[in-house]
Amino acid sequence: MTRQTLFAAALALGALAGCYAQGDARVVAPAPAVAVEVDAEPPVAQQEVVVERPGFVWIGGHWYRGGGRWVWHPGYFEHARVGYRWTAGHYGPRHVWVEGHWIR
Repeated sequence: MTRQTLFAAALALGALAGCYAQGDARVVAPAPAVAVEVDAEPPVAQQEVVVERPGFVWIGGHWYRGGGRWVWHPGYFEHARVGYRWTAGHYGPRHVWVEGHWIR
């Protein structure tokens, strides 16, 4: 497998790892960081215009590696979750993206 294929597979698994069903309730847990080391730091985040929407939370955009280069993933709104707050994703050591997640 190529490095890009492994990275894409790791991202997909990381996205799925944060959620699981427990009876009728949806449990949201932090997804583990996927340790994919890249050779260069990401560019400066793009500016996004955010117009507040009641009942929604803004999930800011971020850079990810795709096809051997940095690609911008734009931000989006997600329905607010009662009793939870959003913790934004960030870059950890060696430019590893740590996904944002909901916490109680």
